[in-house]
Amino acid sequence: MERIDPRELCEIILTAPAWARVAITMPDEEMREKGATELALTICERLSDFPAIPDFNQLNLPL
Repeated sequence: MERIDPRELCEIILTAPAWARVAITMPDEEMREKGATELALTICERLSDFPAIPDFNQLNLPL
């Protein structure tokens, strides 16, 4: 088992969707669970070797 670099984990959390980071602070338990699930999925996706699946709801930034 490989160790997770805390700096990399911090960067992943800070670049996770903003709604998920806010949702884990909400008083509503269901919203906290949805936020925590999204954060967990983001972390797992970024730490895996598989390419990210594009989110078609995400707007593209102009280059």
